[in-house]
Parts: sequence; structure tokens; C-alpha cells
Amino acid sequence: MNELQTDHVVNPINPVAIPVVAGSSASRSRMHAAKDATRASKVMIIDDEDLVLSVVRRLLQTGGYSNFETVVDSVNAVDNIRTFRPDLVLLDISMPQVSGLEILDACKCDPALDHIPIIILSANRDKEVQKAALEMGALDFIGKPVDRTELLLRVQNALILKQHFDTLTNHARVLGLEVQERTRQLERSREQILQCLARAAEYRDNETGRHVVRVGKYCRTISEQLRLPREFCRQIELAAQLHDLGKIGIPDSILLSPDKLSSEQFDTMKTHCDIGRAILNPFAAEEIEQLRKYQAGQTDLPAVLRAPMLSLAARIAQTHHEKYDGTGYPLGLRGEQIPIEGRITAVADVYDALCSQRPYKPDFPVEKALGIMLAERGSRFDPVVLDAFFEKISTIEKIRCSLQDEN
Repeated sequence: MNELQTDHVVNPINPVAIPVVAGSSASRSRMHAAKDATRASKVMIIDDEDLVLSVVRRLLQTGGYSNFETVVDSVNAVDNIRTFRPDLVLLDISMPQVSGLEILDACKCDPALDHIPIIILSANRDKEVQKAALEMGALDFIGKPVDRTELLLRVQNALILKQHFDTLTNHARVLGLEVQERTRQLERSREQILQCLARAAEYRDNETGRHVVRVGKYCRTISEQLRLPREFCRQIELAAQLHDLGKIGIPDSILLSPDKLSSEQFDTMKTHCDIGRAILNPFAAEEIEQLRKYQAGQTDLPAVLRAPMLSLAARIAQTHHEKYDGTGYPLGLRGEQIPIEGRITAVADVYDALCSQRPYKPDFPVEKALGIMLAERGSRFDPVVLDAFFEKISTIEKIRCSLQDEN
């Protein structure tokens, strides 16, 4: 006897017996385990001849297969495949009403079925028919009359391939779920960090209490009224809470002064916009120059400013004191030069400031606050944004009343 024993395995793509050298005992064990596992696989046989169905079924049973579904009516074949979800389909070509090629084409065009291997059972030896079936996605051919050995080998190989496919698909699905969960964890961590930053700004300017939380919710409400993308509406609620983060860098003598600020003091107060931007999204010198060019209409908004969340918060911190007519600060942007998030936050911030008690002013009645804002429609505020604010004033008032400052 030769030292190396060989067996014959049929290539499911090229129906030629290939001698395979027997491997190690571990390899043989894995192969036997894979073969054994295929015996529980679901096999569907589709043929318009009851005799063929009976013969193929009996031959498969001699190989240890027992989970069958047989279909004689080709009209219902695709529906039967969808219901039974077989691991393998043995499909006749020449059938009345609906041919095997039509069934094959329907399966391979359906994302829910295209992964199911299909072996053609046919007495038709026409090479063009075989070529058409292979091009449409058939895995293999078995000629009629069916040979038992050939049938069992080709079915076994097809089912082993299907098992490998299912294993890889399931592994990819599990990895995908793990990635989604890690992404959610990172998102939660990021939001918690931003909330901590917002809380730091709130405690720094402690007279405003829950001001930053209210402003965030106002911004989301206005954004939803403007029919902005859902993700933007979600993000602006959190990002807008950081609009006054730069006040961390303003001295108490100015920030908490009950008196009207001098011109010099007000210039210092204005710097909180740049400080907030620098904390959230520090730019290199060339990026600041890009921003200046954008202000002059010489270039588009720098790409660094279009990044998610933190850059959204940085834009809000930088632009929420810009005015629609160009008289605001720190950049003097005008109209739609001001990012939409800056225009939205400007409305939300001013309304809450007017209705809140500050060291330098009492809280104003709602009617007075609304009157002041309406008078600045088109000058301080974007008319479209302000109109959306007024359309949702009842919702915004509910938010304000539910999040009143603690005494």
C-alpha cells in the first residue's frame, strides 16, 4: 500500500473528480465533523416529475439526509423557497409554466435568497444552457439519470460551502453588533464629556442656572420646526449647551458685574466667543486665515468647521453673537454667512436671557421679551429662524417653565 492514501472529492464548480491527499488526523476529524453537520441541513428538490423527486429523495436518505421539502409545481417554487429557507436547492430546468432558469434568476435577484446554493438537475446536456445557468449563479450540475455517488458528493460539497458561508455571515453579524455597541458607548461617553463641559460653564456663570440646558432644548425645537435633518436636531441640543463655554476665561469682576460694562470691559466680554471656539476646536493660524477669507466671501467655509459635534459646538460658541445685519461680533458675519446653528442659537440665547434674572437686569415678562425680539427681526435675527421660534413658542414656554432656575 502507498504511504499516502488518496480519496476523490468533486469540485462543486468544475465537475471533475480531484484526488486529494489525506491530511493529518486533526484535518480528517474536522472534515468528518463538517460532513456529519451537513446531514441536518434542509434540502429542497424541485422537479415536475414525481418519480424523479422520489428517486432523488431516496438516494439522499441513503446518505443520511432527512430534512427535505419537495416541490412539483414550479409556479409556487420561489414562494416555497422563501417559506422553507433551504440550505440547498436541487432544481430541474425543463418544467412547464415556470422553467428552472426562471426560478434560478428569481432567487439570485432576491437579496434574501441569493446566498442559497442551487444545483441544477437536468438531462439537458446543452453547453449553452449550462453556461446560462452558471452565469445566473447556479453552483453545479448533476445529470439525469442521477448517479448516487455523484449526487451525494456534490450535495455534501455544496452544503459544506453553505456552512462556511453561514459561519462567516454570522461572525460578521456578531462583529457588526459589537461595533455598534462600542460606537454607542463612545457616543454616550462623548455626550457625557460635553455635558460636563456645559455644566462647567453653567457653574462658572452660576446666576444663569439652567440657562444652557434650556437653550439647547430651544435650539432643537427651532431646528425641528425648520425641518432640518434629524441628526442635526439631536446634535444641536447638546452642542448649543456649550455656547457660553468661553465665559470660563472671563474675570468675575466683568462676568458678574451688576453695573453696565465699560467699553473696555465689554471688549473683554466679547472674547468669550473666541475662547469658547478655541477650547472646543482650536484652529491653526492658517485655518483662522481661511475663516477670515470666508468672512470676506473669498472662499468656502473651511472643512475643519464642517466636522461633527465638537466643531458644531465650536461654530456655535464663535457665532451666537453675530447679527443678521452684520453688526454682531466677533467676526461681523452677515446673513447666511452666519452658520445656521449660530443663527438658531442667537434666537434661543437671547430669549432665555431676556426671560431670566441676571446680575445686571431683572427677568422680563414673556410678552415684553417677545416684543423686543420681534422688533429686531431682520436686523439681529434671521427672519426665517425667528418665525420658526414664534411658531413653536408654546412648546418653548413649556420647556422654560419646566426648567426654571433653582433659587
